[in-house]
Amino acid sequence: MLELAVLGILQEAPMHGYELRKELSAKLGAIRAAISYGSLYPTLRRLQAAGWITEADETPATAQEVPALTSRRGRVVYKITAEGKERFAELIAQTGPETYDDTGFGVHFAFFARTDQATRLRILEGRRRKIEERREGLRDVLGRAAERLDAYTLELQRHGLDACEREVRWLEELIANERSGRPPTAPQTGSVDGARDDSSPPPPGDSRTERP
Repeated sequence: MLELAVLGILQEAPMHGYELRKELSAKLGAIRAAISYGSLYPTLRRLQAAGWITEADETPATAQEVPALTSRRGRVVYKITAEGKERFAELIAQTGPETYDDTGFGVHFAFFARTDQATRLRILEGRRRKIEERREGLRDVLGRAAERLDAYTLELQRHGLDACEREVRWLEELIANERSGRPPTAPQTGSVDGARDDSSPPPPGDSRTERP
């Protein structure tokens, strides 16, 4: 998933490692915690060895750009190669169980604008099946063992069930839009801080509690 994310971001512009970290955080949003930044530079070296990225000219590091405790020397800038673009196209077209998991789905969804409609639909439908299975499992636990759970564990299970039900509704809306050729509905902001309106669908990995 990190390989897919790095290749996708480098298609936008050449970047050095620190810029890539910032772009990964911005692009992946709620699921960025599932991506290990400690594996970023090993991934970059592996992509470079495979010929999918290459080094561009080094750029001087300014005091504002350099994170604490790092060197101010010029940093290596990475850019994607033609082979890397082909590799990205291959990865973005993949569907299967790994693309339905939380991290895999989130990374693929972040690049849906570059994914063909048929692949988007397969991933959305697979994700819906996975979340429906998770929802039914939680319903089964609540139906069979609720009386044996303490109040906090019970509340956690209910919270998980609420999150699953919200995501299923969100996925069904996305699937309907894809089938009709419409883009996703833009979320409405419900506060002066630009927070998501409670009626808007959650993003991948969001476990926001539904309010009455």
